[in-house]
Formats: sequence, structure tokens, C-alpha cells
Amino acid sequence: QVQLVESGGGLVQAGGSLRLSCAASGSIFSISFMGWYRQAPGKQREFVAGFTSGGSTNYADSVKGRFTISRDNAKNTVYLEMYSLKPEDTAVYYCRVLGGRRDYWGQGTQVTVSS
Repeated sequence: QVQLVESGGGLVQAGGSLRLSCAASGSIFSISFMGWYRQAPGKQREFVAGFTSGGSTNYADSVKGRFTISRDNAKNTVYLEMYSLKPEDTAVYYCRVLGGRRDYWGQGTQVTVSS
């Protein structure tokens, strides 16, 4: 059974940085997407950053230049490095993997940025 476990969230002041990790246990075949979404209170879940099946990266306009997504295939882990954090980045961050016609989500990790 596949599980995605996020870690690394927390409370940080504006301008600070955090690194999120998402570790996948179990085997996921034919991965077409690995990435991060977030959901702020009262808002819809939104795309943040991700890898396509071809290995290219995409970012939401709101985080370009501040967030960096990376992965370690040997560890089945994807990372999200977040710099110059703003209060509007406050949200629950979720890891998502699409593979083998399945859609996997982690449980989420809270990121709170204080002004």
C-alpha cells in the first residue's frame, strides 16, 4: 500500500525559509506527476510546484523565484524548499503523486508564516 508522508512544516517569520519533505512508501508505477499543493483557510486547494513525467518542473506564479522543488529518486522523496516566505504562503501543504492510474495524497503539513 502506498503512503505519502510529509514533514518539515512549522511556524516561521516572514522572510524566513522552510524545507518540506514527502517520502513515499510502497511502489508507484508509471509516475506522471509528483508535486505539491496547498490549501489556505477558506480557500480551494491550489497547485504550488511539481515534476512532470518528462522531469521538467512547473511552479505557480505566486511562488516562482522563491520555491524550489527537487527529488531524490533513490529515497522516493520529493522536497519543497521555500524561501522569502510571506504570510500569504500560510496553508496546509500536501504532497501529490499520480501514477498507475492512481492519485495519491499525503496527509498535509501546516506552514504558518507570521508577519
